Amino acid sequence: MAKQHELRRTDGRVICERCTLADHAPSRLKGLLGRDSLPSGEGILLRPAGSVHTWLMRFPIDVVFLDRELTVLDVVPELVPWKTAGKRGAKAVLELPAGEAARRGLEAGDRLELAAA
Repeated sequence: MAKQHELRRTDGRVICERCTLADHAPSRLKGLLGRDSLPSGEGILLRPAGSVHTWLMRFPIDVVFLDRELTVLDVVPELVPWKTAGKRGAKAVLELPAGEAARRGLEAGDRLELAAA
């Protein structure tokens, strides 16, 4: 099982309590495929990544594009299955449950950091 991290803003506000870091090709390739849902508080950080797809997925997700320093570049809310999304300059992508980015007040310009859970 992949190690879980807490992902939070640099001001300390938690964005994702149980964030899985997918920083190797096999873990990025698998992503959320095969899952039936993504509960609130969970997410996956794909690094490196500048785009994602939701082919073969069973549920919508929020997609957060980040630069190398984990600054939010863009948020794509509720990306439904069988779609793609990308952002020029993105070096990482955070996948969250649909609606979670809005619930957590996540927006472009926010700076994030990873901490061991």
